Amino acid sequence: MKNRFEIGEALETEIVAITDNTIFLDLSAKSEGVLDRTELEDDNGNVSVKEGDKITVYFTGEVHGEMRFTTKISGGKADKSVIENAYKNAIPVEGKVEAEIKGGFEVKIGTSRAFCPYSQMGFKKKEEPSYYVGKTLSFVIVEYKNDGKDILVSNRKICESEYAQQLGKLASQITEGAIVEATVESLEKFGAFVNIQGFRALLPISEMSLDRISDASEVVEVGQQLKVQVLKTDWKNERVSVSLKSLMENPWESVNEKFSVGTKIDGAISRIADFGLFVNLDKGIDGLVHISELEDVSANTNLRKVYKVGQKMSVVIEKIDASEKRISLVPATSKEQDETAAKYLSSQDDDGDTYNPFAALLKK
Repeated sequence: MKNRFEIGEALETEIVAITDNTIFLDLSAKSEGVLDRTELEDDNGNVSVKEGDKITVYFTGEVHGEMRFTTKISGGKADKSVIENAYKNAIPVEGKVEAEIKGGFEVKIGTSRAFCPYSQMGFKKKEEPSYYVGKTLSFVIVEYKNDGKDILVSNRKICESEYAQQLGKLASQITEGAIVEATVESLEKFGAFVNIQGFRALLPISEMSLDRISDASEVVEVGQQLKVQVLKTDWKNERVSVSLKSLMENPWESVNEKFSVGTKIDGAISRIADFGLFVNLDKGIDGLVHISELEDVSANTNLRKVYKVGQKMSVVIEKIDASEKRISLVPATSKEQDETAAKYLSSQDDDGDTYNPFAALLKK
């Protein structure tokens, strides 16, 4: 990396050390650049970067042999020549929002005054104009005319750039298949929105439980901490969906251990379809009673008028296909009736003849 820079030249470099007052930047194997730590401190004195992080800085000059850099020009440094240089080299500047004026805000940068339109103040979450007055914010100078008498600045461009950097960092961490911590922010009819490192992701209601649920509040509540798996990411449209269900044990993997053909089970109707009834047998496991197995109904019967979700129903397992996640059921009453009929039809009378109801009557 070269050791000679033009004033205002942008440089992407790596942080090699952070002290109480200074952040040292990698320039080459033999030298380091210097950045004032306060530029990257929050209100509590904490810095948002660490050793090894990449950072974009701007060269401001050499002082006592030190190569000095900045992430933005602060108000105190911003005389007319500095502001013009910041404009030419797209160096961010700090300015104090002095007042709301027609069409936007008056911003003081050093000894100069600039104008920031309403449309160029803030990003994403728009605040009332009074919110910005009195605040010191970062701006990019987008126009510099009439020897500095007409200066147009944008805070929005700064916010967009910072947001893009944050989004890029999140995209490298919140990847499909990753297991992350999340906090429930709100409940909706279709699921819940959760916060993952400041990003809002969707937890669909279908991904909350192995069982079918109709209300997200049955599973989660606002403020609850969750461990979820990232299902799908679409960073271009800033959409991420996550799942609780995918981290739960798949009940179908042990279905053959829990159930066997011929077993009678007392379940409840979980869903009604045109072709039959789904009956819940265990957490996450439903079986199907086909309409052809139901008594007193035909293929044209509206089952929703005859049965209700949640209605208790005794069934007998007729077939299990764990690989396809399917269990075929028949109503226990009809199964018992079939078995009883078969028993009598296969029984024999005292003479060894097949059971005949008319013969039995004649013997009386």
